[in-house]
Amino acid sequence: MTPSALIFGSIGAIAETSDIQRRAFNAAFAAAGLDWEWSEDDYKDMLQKPGGRNRIADFAASRGEDVDADAIHEAKVEFFEQMVEDEGIVPRPGVIEAIKAARDAGMVLGWATSTTPRTVELMLSGLFPALPRSVFDFIGDATMVEHSKPAPDIYLRALTDLNVAPENAIAIEDTPEAAEAARAAGLFTLGYANALAQGRAFPDGVKVIDALRVKDVLVQKAAA
Repeated sequence: MTPSALIFGSIGAIAETSDIQRRAFNAAFAAAGLDWEWSEDDYKDMLQKPGGRNRIADFAASRGEDVDADAIHEAKVEFFEQMVEDEGIVPRPGVIEAIKAARDAGMVLGWATSTTPRTVELMLSGLFPALPRSVFDFIGDATMVEHSKPAPDIYLRALTDLNVAPENAIAIEDTPEAAEAARAAGLFTLGYANALAQGRAFPDGVKVIDALRVKDVLVQKAAA
């Protein structure tokens, strides 16, 4: 049986942005006069806790430094915007095909991200015209919920707005922490790891895939 909804989760479930994000953080640190530089391995570890402001604040605390995490994160977003404009972003392999197949099957489409509205707009701009806003029936952001992932709040909001029961929806997430949010909301979840989450263990009940195929999103699975 075909599910009623396909819900992409974090921005990394749709487009590979981890390295651009890491470089934008480093540019923001340099602009703030900090001698911080996050390597790929550093950033891979930090992605285990969602939220860019949280990563900045936690890193500062670990070094015994006092910084304005909000201001640094704002600068990071500005650098990220410039990098996306200069370099562009493209949907991950299989995303366009999965969305088309879901639409053709009569499914509703959601994007259950809990990032900032500004970043959502940036992603939509960068992905256009390959992936226009109009393909989504729901697009989330941080202002919609009290608790970000791994709490299930944004998924619960998506299900409510889409008028779909969790057992009739499939989620696609790119990190174990984000997948935890989808599972907590009761959705069957595909773990489509981003470049920096490769090899990490996803929560029980998540089907880990190495490529996104149409058959993965058109076959109803029972949510455990």
